[in-house]
Amino acid sequence: MRLNSKIFLGLAALAFSSLVSAAPIYWTDWTGSDTDPGAGFQGQGTITTSSSSVARNDSISPYTSSVVDNSPTGTDIVALSRAGSQTLVFSQSIANPVFAFVSLNGNGYAFLNQDFNILSVGGVDGNACGYWGCGGVTKVVTDLGGGNFLYALNSSNVGGSEPHGVIQFTGAFDTLTWNSASNEFWNGFTVGVQGTAAEIFPPTNNVPEPGTLLLAGLGLFGLAMRGKRKG
Repeated sequence: MRLNSKIFLGLAALAFSSLVSAAPIYWTDWTGSDTDPGAGFQGQGTITTSSSSVARNDSISPYTSSVVDNSPTGTDIVALSRAGSQTLVFSQSIANPVFAFVSLNGNGYAFLNQDFNILSVGGVDGNACGYWGCGGVTKVVTDLGGGNFLYALNSSNVGGSEPHGVIQFTGAFDTLTWNSASNEFWNGFTVGVQGTAAEIFPPTNNVPEPGTLLLAGLGLFGLAMRGKRKG
């Protein structure tokens, strides 16, 4: 059964420094619950660029690194429990999105023709464990032939079986699609951005006007749950 969803996301856009160093990430603030009267999932989310406090110590958080300055705010995530395809569709291109994962134990996420970098993992390189514990991850690349490659993020079961951390995709994106490899009782994710593609990769030296970014849809072929949240 296909579960459709619409999640709307506003971004108050700012210009960012071009220095190659850790940068503030603007994480999604998922709000509301399942407002879809049908079988699907519908919620709302907002990204703002104002500063905010977080409960974690960012110096040892599993979600911060030499690229990411700040953890996701609070415990705000979307939970998944079924195998299938998920797609985020943005109203305008975003730049260098980061993808935080929580409790990725029995599941795994696979991205078609979209490589990623593992930025940080709980319990590794001095990082604290995540809410549910520690565990390493691996990136497995599979050549599907015909110029197509599958990039999979899986638990390594080294140091524990509850991976928490962040990966990053580099470049400009209008959509982000991944496949949940298997059914699992609970795993979660959230996304953040450095800015819009026009801000980070401007065609000229002109600073772009502040804009609005809408996360137009999150199509879940698996099951998305908003009621239970973990950090």
